[in-house]
Amino acid sequence: MSDVQKKIDEIEAEMARTQKNKATNYHIGTLKAKLAKLKSELINGPGGKSAGSKDAGRGFDVTKSGDTRIGLVGFPSVGKSTLLTTLTGTRSEAAAYEFTTLTCIPGTMKYKGARIQVLDLPGIIEGAADGKGRGRQVISTARTCNMILIVLDSAKPVTHKKIIEAELFNFGIRINQAPPEVKLIKKDKGGIGYQEAAAQTRGMSADVCRAVLREYKISCAEIILREDITVDQFVDVIEGNRSYIPVLYVFNKIDALTIEELDILDQMPNYVPISSQHKWNLEELMEEIWNRCNMMRIYTKPKGQIPDYDEPVILHAERNPTIEEFCNRLHRSIIDEFSYALVWGRSAKHQPQRCGRDHVLMDEDVVQIVKKV
Repeated sequence: MSDVQKKIDEIEAEMARTQKNKATNYHIGTLKAKLAKLKSELINGPGGKSAGSKDAGRGFDVTKSGDTRIGLVGFPSVGKSTLLTTLTGTRSEAAAYEFTTLTCIPGTMKYKGARIQVLDLPGIIEGAADGKGRGRQVISTARTCNMILIVLDSAKPVTHKKIIEAELFNFGIRINQAPPEVKLIKKDKGGIGYQEAAAQTRGMSADVCRAVLREYKISCAEIILREDITVDQFVDVIEGNRSYIPVLYVFNKIDALTIEELDILDQMPNYVPISSQHKWNLEELMEEIWNRCNMMRIYTKPKGQIPDYDEPVILHAERNPTIEEFCNRLHRSIIDEFSYALVWGRSAKHQPQRCGRDHVLMDEDVVQIVKKV
């Protein structure tokens, strides 16, 4: 066992025997900061390269294509390859033995006019974040996805879900979370400035903040907490290399379950039950993928013609896409010749509305671009 791993085990043991209360918040905060630094060093090596960098364990080389990218992550032999074949038509070898898939196999599915790239990643095992079973390459590729589908075998223990969540967490992926509303501005002088715009009830305080910053050798900074956060979230902000990715749990092989067992699974959030072999419930799965990726369709309308409803332009709603982003998606030279746009749909106050490049679009709007004369 390496010295770094021994230190991690010692800190985890000390945290386990330390009672959690207001008096120990400072001590626990210091331990969590040390633990995060050591885990980062264990995964990325000395020097602290970020978990997504080229030196941190190169992922599988797959060219990003389509409107969005989702990755299939799970233990070996849970049906990821069969699901990829069912969704995209791309043949991925499936067999009754484990580790059938040894590299990343991409496929593309079409849904509501969007081209969605699906990556079938090799099965991961416990200890993947530490490099076991090419785990770093698998999880490095998962970090590039807009969404992760954790594929689970319905007949196997739900403890597999916890193991995969822990491996993704250790590699800097925060599932179904938004980045904390914390502003961290490093300065050359002036010490530590600490402000709370929201009451802190989950362990953060000025003393804990200074203890964590001291571990990272930050002596001058301005900290503004705009929401109630934990010490772990504050450490994530300082690290600055976390990926916040939506995750959907796909319980495969439900044909082997009884109705009563399905009722128990139904109590779990963020899950979809399917059978990729029998093609059960795939429509709900694709609808969930569409909704969680926040995709929206914008239809183009050439002058004097009806809108093109067959090939929409796909944008992502969380960015509040504007006419300018829509133009850049079509071709980067269009915005230079842009005069105004005519917009029909929910974002228009009247039909049509003449809009500039900063107008924010909504799902299923119809847009006609008028160029400069």
